[in-house]
Amino acid sequence: MKKINIIKESTEYSRIIKEIQPFKYKEYLIFLEKKNNQLYKFGFSISKKICNAVKRNKIKRQLKDIIDAKDYKNDFNCIIMVRRSILDIDYETMKKDLYHCFEKLDIYKGDKNE
Repeated sequence: MKKINIIKESTEYSRIIKEIQPFKYKEYLIFLEKKNNQLYKFGFSISKKICNAVKRNKIKRQLKDIIDAKDYKNDFNCIIMVRRSILDIDYETMKKDLYHCFEKLDIYKGDKNE
């Protein structure tokens, strides 16, 4: 995942989380903001209460890998928050559930290999 496609500023995180109603699905809370940008951006939020830093970073790396496998439409900002139940599932289940959310939200074009 390229750095240009990552939300970095905490003010943007707090603004999106306050203004947008989340899409809830199993382990995920997804805040999707439609914008008139040329790019799509993703942000990740995992609470310290869920697990230690090593596991949080592993989950973020897995999410970035899952997101990087698809092509997305432009003009949106997306923040993905995870719940504690993410620790109980494997990578393939994470992948399947996240792609299901993206289909419901209608934000991806398809695979990069197509």
